[in-house]
Amino acid sequence: MNLSSEKIELKDALEAIEYYFQKGWTDGLPIVPPTADKIQAMLKSVNMTPDTVVGSIPERDRAFTAEIVAINAVMAGCLPGYFPVVMAAVQAMTDPKFGVHGPTASTHGAAIMIIVNGPIAGQIGMNDGGNAFANGNRANATIGRAIRLLLTNAGGSPEFDRSTLGHPGKFSFCFAERETEWTPLHVQRGFKKHDSTVTVFACEGPNQFQNHNALKAESVLRTLADRMSALGTFHMGSDTEMAVTICPEHYKDLYEQGWTKETVQQFLYEHAKRSVADMKLGGLIEEPIEEEDYKKFKKVVSAPDQILLTVAGGKAGRFSACMPGWFSSKQSRAVTKSIHVATGFT
Repeated sequence: MNLSSEKIELKDALEAIEYYFQKGWTDGLPIVPPTADKIQAMLKSVNMTPDTVVGSIPERDRAFTAEIVAINAVMAGCLPGYFPVVMAAVQAMTDPKFGVHGPTASTHGAAIMIIVNGPIAGQIGMNDGGNAFANGNRANATIGRAIRLLLTNAGGSPEFDRSTLGHPGKFSFCFAERETEWTPLHVQRGFKKHDSTVTVFACEGPNQFQNHNALKAESVLRTLADRMSALGTFHMGSDTEMAVTICPEHYKDLYEQGWTKETVQQFLYEHAKRSVADMKLGGLIEEPIEEEDYKKFKKVVSAPDQILLTVAGGKAGRFSACMPGWFSSKQSRAVTKSIHVATGFT
């Protein structure tokens, strides 16, 4: 398997790490030096030749070959078993429906959330439990990091990224959905339960909420609806998807009281909203407030299925979260890809 990338000879791994820092080829953290054997191991795991074009960003005249993706996966610390997930995520984020140029160039500073469903999550040891959004799990952390490094080193992010603040999810924002009695996300999006899939979504960091007191599950959902309807999100000005992750304790209450994913989505669709009066008070609409404005509302999402609902997190703790989306669904939508199809497996 012949690789086409330039080969650089350095004394040892520490020198290589410093060299990559100097070149600006990292995310600010040390990397794993991408040796030829490590790159080839990645490519073998998906049965792809190095020159296979996996995706592109037409607005930037940038294309991603399998070799380039493999190099960045090695740098991120991925094991070969993780690479099919990385490849599916690359194909998902370069799908025109996702519109990767917009959210990764915007001053909004959205990160690419990666949600993994299906058997592969367990096979590679992904975390769907405690600290699911954060540190501590190699698969979660390095799969998400591989996407960020790819955008940095081959996607033009140093030139195009204009984030005002950004958020830590831009290092890595990747987790697996927890298996429950509810319909898994990928099944809701048209796949079979036994399929392994990746869903990508451009979003803000987690807007966490707590409700430790409520006895009625509906009360938990009202708390969540309030958290979802902040005036400062893009949702108040456009038609945008939103991700919601329910923790196991909140899920238990919801499930035992007869709620399904679909009824939760419907409830949140109906109750996550702000009055036109609030929007005028916040300056989102610069017009005088009329009496009727207190009775007219702008919903956070325009349809129940615009809520990407998952379950994840530790068994203890009544903390769930919502992640507002970027700008408009006309410019960027969540995309789900089958890992097998995306990587060429049979």
